[in-house]
Amino acid sequence: MMGRTRHLAPALTGLGLGALALGPGLAPGFLLSYDMVFVPDPALNAMAFGLTGTVPRHVPSDAAVAALALVLPGWLVQRVLLLAVFVLACTAAASLVPSRRMVPRLVAGVCYAWNPFVAERLLLGQWALLLGYAALPWVLYAAAVKAGERGGWRWLPGAMLPAAIGGFAALAVSGLAGFMAGRGRGRVVVALVFAALCLPWLVPGLLRPGGVPGDGAGVEAFAARADTPFGTLGSLLLLGGVWNGETVPAGYGAPATATLWGLVVLGALFAYGRYRERIAPWWRGAAWAAGVGYAVAALGAVAPSVLETAIRLWPGFAVLRDGQQFAAPLAVVVAVGLGLAADRAIEARYTPVALGALLAPVLLLPALAWGAAGQLRPVDYPADWARAKRIIEADRESGDVLVLPWAAYRAYSWNHGRRVLDPLPRYLPRRVVVNDAVTVGGTTLAPEDPRAVRLDGAIRSGGPLTGVLRAAGVRYVAVDAADPQAGPDRLPGAERLVQGADLVLYRIPGGTAVPEPNAPVLAVIAAWIVASVPLIWSMISSVATLGTRLLDSTTPRRRAP
Repeated sequence: MMGRTRHLAPALTGLGLGALALGPGLAPGFLLSYDMVFVPDPALNAMAFGLTGTVPRHVPSDAAVAALALVLPGWLVQRVLLLAVFVLACTAAASLVPSRRMVPRLVAGVCYAWNPFVAERLLLGQWALLLGYAALPWVLYAAAVKAGERGGWRWLPGAMLPAAIGGFAALAVSGLAGFMAGRGRGRVVVALVFAALCLPWLVPGLLRPGGVPGDGAGVEAFAARADTPFGTLGSLLLLGGVWNGETVPAGYGAPATATLWGLVVLGALFAYGRYRERIAPWWRGAAWAAGVGYAVAALGAVAPSVLETAIRLWPGFAVLRDGQQFAAPLAVVVAVGLGLAADRAIEARYTPVALGALLAPVLLLPALAWGAAGQLRPVDYPADWARAKRIIEADRESGDVLVLPWAAYRAYSWNHGRRVLDPLPRYLPRRVVVNDAVTVGGTTLAPEDPRAVRLDGAIRSGGPLTGVLRAAGVRYVAVDAADPQAGPDRLPGAERLVQGADLVLYRIPGGTAVPEPNAPVLAVIAAWIVASVPLIWSMISSVATLGTRLLDSTTPRRRAP
């Protein structure tokens, strides 16, 4: 019975946790929150493959979403991916607890799928990062145990597949954790697989005009923050500490609740060290990954000058700015430790203690439930947007679309005023130019899109834009109707095609596309092919292994004479 329910029970538990977390967000419509942007009918276009010359932060996650949307409605693709985070997280963490009892395994799964890290990253809209986080327990196990064995490298691509779909941030976390968990030959395997899976976003990033950007000014802006009474380091230890205070769950960090959750975390860490012999093959590697991850998570807050210097030496180190995401391996250790503690409690006939550990994450973080206490509610895109999209799709003349007001994040009234990354680059079928300069508190990072950089001065000047935009190859201007400073005075001679309550669309007469130096197509295609090789080989090996096991299970064995 245990063999049949080994993964089924944790998977169903994860599905239940996901349904509880999304709540009303399971209904049709789109959940739009900060970086979480899903649209109807996303296109498999140049942007999805990192070919437009912009920073390929959403490669290959955008391509994966667009591929799934070929067979499922866009809103349903979003629900499948979000529920998959909870199912994978609960199943992966549960599988690392070496117990014949189901309760300790579920304790680990629930803790890993329902904690401040998951809540804050979900509200921040980083579903792609959470997809890699969900499979991180398997990455640590594959790196620490399997990668060093003969032929064991085939485990690693499959374990890192969710992170590969998630893109650069998810792979950075999984790659660093896997490297620290491995030993000797295993670390070489981790490095090679990691490098191959990074190619779809790394190659277009390196070949884009200007190379990989890195702004050291953003280190302190994205550094971990205290969201509990225990300071930044204490908040990180409790798996919180996100840089954006608006994405901290409602009520989280209250002294009483934070103290109780802190006792749970400390008890889990104690149990991990106390009963480590039960996970002897890999406990040390996971502990190293958790320790190094915690140090990276704290670096921007404790020693920002060190990280700023590193980014100046090589812009690629900018991936470490959002340090709290590297606390993910610590969440694995906490979850497994709590599962080990529950297993020991049951052995000592303290079953109520184990049941308390099972319920503690949900009871101490109720704000994650029901659409994160109502913060995640489904919405439909306005009819004005659909009208604009139809007009632009029907136009055979080339040219880009510019979005005003000149800001990366919007708080639309039709999205309940919740801030979200501008969806138009994914919603419209053309190249969309937006101001991608992100402002955090009083710090504004430099824009990265070459087109946005060239147009920035003219747009901020407040003067007429028609001639400038025509020369830059802009054919359409999409304006938020609620913005009083982006009216027709700035677009003299432009034809107004849509005048709605949510969006105004103008067409610039005579605008044609201006060729831009983009990432070389053949190099990007080659990168995708090379990255797919370990994944395809891993899947073929997995299918072959499964077939062999099924054949062995159905072949009658001879009795000994």
